[in-house]
Amino acid sequence: MDPIATNRPTLDAAKYLPVCDLLALPAPHLALLQEEARASLEAAKRLQDWIEGIIAVRYSDRAIALRAEQRKDTGSIRFADGDVTVVADLPKKVEWDQAKLATVVDRIRAAGDNPTEYIEVTYKVAERAYNAWPAHIRDAFTGARTVRTGKATFKLSLDAAQGGV
Repeated sequence: MDPIATNRPTLDAAKYLPVCDLLALPAPHLALLQEEARASLEAAKRLQDWIEGIIAVRYSDRAIALRAEQRKDTGSIRFADGDVTVVADLPKKVEWDQAKLATVVDRIRAAGDNPTEYIEVTYKVAERAYNAWPAHIRDAFTGARTVRTGKATFKLSLDAAQGGV
C-alpha cells in the first residue's frame, strides 16, 4: 500500500491538529487533504440541492396558491406545516434594458431636467478592452481605475509519478 495514503491524517483528524503540525505535513498529504475536502464539500452541496428540491416540490403549490390569495407576485410568504413554519421567498429580479434607458436619459436631458434625479448611472470598462487600448487612451482612464485583489487560491495535485491514491 502507498505510504502517502496510509501515513497521513484523515480530514476529520486534520481539523483537530495544531496549525504547526498541518504546516509540517508533506505536500502530498496536503494535496490529498485538499482533494478530500473539496470532494466532501461537493457531495454536501449535491445533498443540499437534492433536499431543497424535495422541499420545493412539497411546498411550491401551496406557496403559489397563497401568493395568489394574497395578490403577491414576489416576496416572502409564511405558512405552517404542523409545528414547522415555512417561509417561501420568491425574490424579485428587475433588469433594465440599457439602450432604452439611454433613450429615456436623452429625453430627460432634452427636456432640461437632470436625469440623475431619476436614475443611477454606473460606468464600467472591460479590463480586456482597457488593456488593448493604445497608451494615450488608457492614460485618460488610469486615474479612475483602482485594482483590488481577490482571495488567493492554491490547488494542489499529485504528480503522475506519485501515482495518486
